[in-house]
Amino acid sequence: KHFQMDEDDTCSNVLVFISLLLCLIFLPLTPFFIIKVASQYERAVVLRLGRVRSGGAAGPGLYFYLPCTDEIHVVDMRTVSFDVPPQEVLTRDSVTVSVDAVVYFRIQDAISS
Repeated sequence: KHFQMDEDDTCSNVLVFISLLLCLIFLPLTPFFIIKVASQYERAVVLRLGRVRSGGAAGPGLYFYLPCTDEIHVVDMRTVSFDVPPQEVLTRDSVTVSVDAVVYFRIQDAISS
């Protein structure tokens, strides 16, 4: 399914522990860096050491991450539309036809995207 982080990996546990230790050392400043907010239409995919964190996509609302070990990808879940510029086409019987289009797309699963 999705790549999950192994809980018994000692190297990754040591790196996460060091990151937590740094957050505790700089405690007055860390809440500004480890607490993020995802809007109602956003989901945050948090990758810890390159793998999807076990909780899946975070949001909407508050979520926490470790600055040294986590990477955040914010995914917009709204329907997005693109306007394709009009194209003029010449048919077989020499009639000029103008073709215009609009493309809609929406992301269903934030982790798979």
